[in-house]
Amino acid sequence: MSSTTAATAAATGPAERTGARTDEAAALIGGARERIDTLDDRIIGLVQERMAVSAVIQEARITSGGRRVNLSRETAVLGHYRDALGKPGTALAMTLLELCRGRV
Repeated sequence: MSSTTAATAAATGPAERTGARTDEAAALIGGARERIDTLDDRIIGLVQERMAVSAVIQEARITSGGRRVNLSRETAVLGHYRDALGKPGTALAMTLLELCRGRV
């Protein structure tokens, strides 16, 4: 945070920083945002772990003479995310697959 941003944040109350109308709501929002930040860090770590595991699978597949991508497996992953999260789950799964295999 820049010194100007820090000074502005210090000059405003918690309600102004969170968009809440009361300090109680601002405290609730602040705590929830901290929890979201922690969850985001965990999600990023899990995605990085998934990428590493996927690289092992791809290497084994290629080394054995197979293709880098298994489309039936990717279809199953897309279906799993769609079933669990609805239509946005499909987009999330596509992003994960792209991160884990790169563009095909």
